[in-house]
Amino acid sequence: MKVLGIESTAHTLSIGITDGGKVLSNIIDRYSGGAEGLIPRKMADHHASTFSSVLSRSLASAKTKFNDIDLIAFSQGPGIGSPLSVGIAGAKYLALKYNKPLIGVNHCYAHVKISEHMCRMEKPLVLYLSGGNSQILAEDEDSYYHILGETLDVGIGNLFDSFARAIGMKEAHGAALAKLAEGGKYVPLPYSVKGMNLVFSGLQTAAEKAAKSHPHRDVAYSLMETSFAMTCEVTERALFLTRKKHLVVCGGVAQNKRLQQMLKQMCVEADVSFGVAPDELNSDNGAMIAYAGSLLYKKYGAMPVKKCVPITNYRIDRMKEVLG
Repeated sequence: MKVLGIESTAHTLSIGITDGGKVLSNIIDRYSGGAEGLIPRKMADHHASTFSSVLSRSLASAKTKFNDIDLIAFSQGPGIGSPLSVGIAGAKYLALKYNKPLIGVNHCYAHVKISEHMCRMEKPLVLYLSGGNSQILAEDEDSYYHILGETLDVGIGNLFDSFARAIGMKEAHGAALAKLAEGGKYVPLPYSVKGMNLVFSGLQTAAEKAAKSHPHRDVAYSLMETSFAMTCEVTERALFLTRKKHLVVCGGVAQNKRLQQMLKQMCVEADVSFGVAPDELNSDNGAMIAYAGSLLYKKYGAMPVKKCVPITNYRIDRMKEVLG
């Protein structure tokens, strides 16, 4: 089954095509707000203006004509309303024009499923880290996901982005902050873990305060080391609680090599297998939406057009409610 997937939850517009478990194309076009940050209206304008080009490039890369597409999948949430709406409108237009079935996909579920597939792991413990989400997930016998722990305030990716903007970085995102942090020295910062939950807002405030009297490189290094150590602690606790023998980390922040190093070491000590997908499939991308859409379509069938609406607060533990 050839599935076309549309990702538009935030700053990324991506259209990917999969056939079974094979990625045929995965075209990504990102809006960069720079120091201004991500403005919803501007993200939506970017997605609308580039949609046709991204679609054409994806079809060409997959060497596929639209008539050969069997299903259209789209990110339904969680995400920002304006850019989400552009992707969903595009999906509905294409479905009506070419008479193709539609399926809405939970963005978090897509990150998890493509990562499990690429790592060849079944029902691992999942650490999902992105801009707005920081969650520890486990799949039950009915193939639904439960949240064992999560951030109680901001996601770890937003923590990095906000700090980068606060210190005036032009490229205010986690990858640029990681580069700045190279060679830094540790500055003491608060460490806050609540069982298997995380709290990052106090850490962010302390880091911004420390940046006024310490080199930005040192504070960036300390912010990342502290937040990653907190994340490893709650993940290790979840591993012992669930007795899982496999761990997959996914989402945009999962691309960070230092985080991967820390998690790998933790897994070695706990005799647990560790998996992470290639960077392209951990960033927001259309291929993950297409692959997850194929799984959902097999279980639930097509989604009625009237249900194809943005769900900005679509938590992964609400999937049964939305799809069932």
